[in-house]
Amino acid sequence: MTQPAQQFTNDAGDFTRDFEHRRWMQTALRNYEGVRGATEAQFADWQAARREAAAIKWEALEDLPRMLEGFAARLEARGTHVCWAPDGAAARQYILDVARRRNARLIVKSKCMTTEEIHLNDALEAEGFETVESDLGEYIVQLRKEPPFHFVFPAMHLKRDAVSAIFEERLGSEASDDPEELTMIARRALRGTYCRADIGITGANFAIAETGMISITENEGNARLTMALPPVHIAVVGIEKVLPRLSDLALFLPMLATAGTGQHLTCYNSLIGGPRQPGEPDGPEEFHVVLLDNHRTRLLADAEQRDALRCIRCGACLNVCPIFKNIGGHSYGTTYQGPIGSVITPHLRGLQSWKHLSASSSLCGACTETCPVRIDLHHHLLRNRRNAVREKPRMLEKAAYKIFGAVVSGPGRYRLAGAMLRLFWPLRRWVNGSALDPARAWTRTRTLPPPAKKTFKELWRGGEV
Repeated sequence: MTQPAQQFTNDAGDFTRDFEHRRWMQTALRNYEGVRGATEAQFADWQAARREAAAIKWEALEDLPRMLEGFAARLEARGTHVCWAPDGAAARQYILDVARRRNARLIVKSKCMTTEEIHLNDALEAEGFETVESDLGEYIVQLRKEPPFHFVFPAMHLKRDAVSAIFEERLGSEASDDPEELTMIARRALRGTYCRADIGITGANFAIAETGMISITENEGNARLTMALPPVHIAVVGIEKVLPRLSDLALFLPMLATAGTGQHLTCYNSLIGGPRQPGEPDGPEEFHVVLLDNHRTRLLADAEQRDALRCIRCGACLNVCPIFKNIGGHSYGTTYQGPIGSVITPHLRGLQSWKHLSASSSLCGACTETCPVRIDLHHHLLRNRRNAVREKPRMLEKAAYKIFGAVVSGPGRYRLAGAMLRLFWPLRRWVNGSALDPARAWTRTRTLPPPAKKTFKELWRGGEV
């Protein structure tokens, strides 16, 4: 089995060689930046809004146990079933138990990265439950048997002809390059699913501790149908999604829309506080909320990096990241891509297996600059690198840095090393790029420039500069 680091290298190489695909994706993301910038300007003070949002999320994280308990208690008082899932296996098992008890056959889902994180679809399908994604982008990649490319725009890597081709193959539709017609093809295929589904599964953008409600924000209306029409609604919610007060949504809903898609506000914003109550005409008979830890408390315990739990999954850091623009979302090989994924995946899935993501960054700081809740992303990437080395140091690399430190810390040693480098440089042509070359990781794709014949001091003393 290919290790994650090697698979990342292979997939990133394949994507970067597809120049046309890269050019098209970079153009799309440039358009996003322009639209978002215009929407940000509608805030009285965007930077003040970022500071306020960061402070609210800090408040929630600092008092997370009490807020979660209050959130769960208020839900249960209205008849909601709350599951505290320590990991993905517990969450999957709980949902499978509900599906078996209800004799479910068809399950409809709205876009939810938390269910992607725990591989819920695979578990449901393995047990014989038909599972259909209702978000247009998620539906397209599900038909193609692919994971989402981006956690806000799951099918952003696909052009119209690719979408038309999969609809022709899987749905028997006619070929079309009209986006509206392609959307209607998916709508006709999905519309009856909501009415026939036994269970609807959603995520949640926010969990309001004050009122015991989940908030879902979307543009297609599919999540609202998913939670309202089937007799059972299950929401899978990461424990970090908590906000203290209902009034906090006045900031977070427009901020999420602005940072995520450049909108003033998304088209559909729903609040759910329980199953159908006596006297209410619609809504699910049962409502279940699965509160997922899955190593989030481990990250919460890290005082240096816990601010990564402030993330509202807007995807803004992906949209400005030069690495993401060039290697694409699938190269990361994990649920959360881009800078935020490179920060949190080593915490969620193991530092040594996923440390390569933190090393795959230019450290330009664009992600930190754009994050609406001011997560210190590019410094967290450095901290992950440091922690990986501390946990499992590479002895040869450690020795090399010690030698380097000793050389550059003394002027005499530095001058001697420079003279020796110039003296022995002609011998490099015998090992350059070969297996014997200690710098082969660099020289197999690059040419090291030869050392200068004279140092700067020598040029200065000779009046040459």
